[in-house]
Amino acid sequence: MPLAPGAVARPLNVVCVGGHPDDPESGCGGTLARYAAEGHRVSIVYLTRGERGVEGKSLEEAAAIRTAEAEAACRILGAKPIFAGQVDGDTEVNSARIEAFRKLLAAEAPDVLLAHWPIDSHADHQAASLLAMRSYFALRDRPVLYFFEVNSGFQSMGFQPTHYVDILAVREKKKAALFAHRSQNGEQIYRVHHEVMENYRGRESGLKAAEGFVLLTRDGKMDRLPGL
Repeated sequence: MPLAPGAVARPLNVVCVGGHPDDPESGCGGTLARYAAEGHRVSIVYLTRGERGVEGKSLEEAAAIRTAEAEAACRILGAKPIFAGQVDGDTEVNSARIEAFRKLLAAEAPDVLLAHWPIDSHADHQAASLLAMRSYFALRDRPVLYFFEVNSGFQSMGFQPTHYVDILAVREKKKAALFAHRSQNGEQIYRVHHEVMENYRGRESGLKAAEGFVLLTRDGKMDRLPGL
């Protein structure tokens, strides 16, 4: 049944799965900040370390830079960073990878799982979503699964939210986390892409700034994210 704000008997384990450092921050950083601020345990699983995301740097150099940025962003959000060990631009979805990812998620025992929307132009985002979904179906104790969007219209395609989270009160914290990704020009991508999305999702939902989600469900009874 729907949970009203604060109506949880214990802190929730909230796990977000992203393809690269800065994906979770840009797609649902406000929601993660809200969960952490309200006393829930938040972990961010980065499928890769963004090894191909810094021009002129080797894979190892870029990985070191972007790992440090992700760790800084997580400190701002109040989240624990976890790196799943795949390589940017060379991600795999096979039986071995699925089992390894299932074990990783099982160790975190998520109550709420946030993952990339699977219809996405970026292959790493697709892989992160598929690994999260395949692991979700294999978990003994299934969490509630919501999909988030990143750069809709260019990367995420056909995303129509079923749920919204008001992020106005934590918008500055989300921005600070995204801006920690200095190698990715966080301030510019926020201004050009993500601020626009937050405003648009806010208008859709009657809020000033919001993040949108799609709930994977068989009964459609939940009207808000658990604990928020």
